[in-house]
Amino acid sequence: MDGHSESSSSEKKSSNGLNEFLTLNVENMQSNMKIIYYSRTFLSIIGGVVAGILGFTGLKGFVFYFLLMAVTSIGLVAKAKFSIHTYFDSWNRVLLDGFLSGLMSFVLFWTFAYDIVHIF
Repeated sequence: MDGHSESSSSEKKSSNGLNEFLTLNVENMQSNMKIIYYSRTFLSIIGGVVAGILGFTGLKGFVFYFLLMAVTSIGLVAKAKFSIHTYFDSWNRVLLDGFLSGLMSFVLFWTFAYDIVHIF
């Protein structure tokens, strides 16, 4: 993941003490957002295929998806070395971005794999 560049972070002294102003490089943040989006999409596809092969139906499949996305979020936070504000502007970016589009991909590949393995 791309962090902020040296020139984008500055420290300024004021009469109240040391204030740190952290600014994010927009290009690096967009790159990080693409990484999150592609990671969630890829893992949703793989998770959908696995759920279909394992024969999950109904609520089991959706619980599997939510667990998969939770593990994905933890993995992304760990990849960012638990310093979210260095790479993103908020926690919501890591936890929620790509969630619904990932759900659609998951359901598509879940039903496809289930049909191939268990119906045909």
